[in-house]
Amino acid sequence: MKRTGLGISLFYEMRYDHQGKEIEDFILNTDPFNKSKILVAGDNFGCGSSREYAPWSLKDFGISCIISTSFADIFYNNCFQNGILPIVVSADNSKKLMELASEKKEFDIDLPSQTIRVEDTSINFDIEEYRKQRLLEGLDDIGITMNYEQNISDYELKQKNNKPWIFKDV
Repeated sequence: MKRTGLGISLFYEMRYDHQGKEIEDFILNTDPFNKSKILVAGDNFGCGSSREYAPWSLKDFGISCIISTSFADIFYNNCFQNGILPIVVSADNSKKLMELASEKKEFDIDLPSQTIRVEDTSINFDIEEYRKQRLLEGLDDIGITMNYEQNISDYELKQKNNKPWIFKDV
C-alpha cells in the first residue's frame, strides 16, 4: 500500500456527499483551510484511528501539525512515525486557538522553541526531546537505525568471527 494518494480520503464522509461531490461548506473544503498545514482539532483526536492510514491521509492532505487537548495513544505515536507533530494544549488554549483559526489568523509552530504563535498570542507546548529531534531531522525508526549502520556491521562481523555456526546454511 502506498502512503500517497490518501489525502482525498481525509474526513471523506464530511468532505463529500454520497455521490462524491465536495461539500462546499465543510471547513477543509474552504479557502484558506483547504491548504492548511496545521489542524486545530477537538478532544481525543485520532480516537478509533489505530492504523497508519489516518496519519497518511493527513500527511498527504498537507497537514504536518495537529493541535488538540488530547490524542488517542496509537494515533499519537503514529503521527511521529509519519512526520506529523501532534501538540497537546489545555482546554482554554484550545478554545483560544480555535477562535483564532476561525478568524483565519496565521499560525506559526516553532518546534525548536516549542511554541505556537498566532499574532500576539504565544503558547508553549511540551514534547519529548527525542521526538522533537526525530521530527527536526526527519527521521523515523528506520532512519534512526541507519544512523547505526557501521555499529551494526561491526557487531555482525564480530558475531561471524566469534560464533560462526550461527551463520552456516542449514
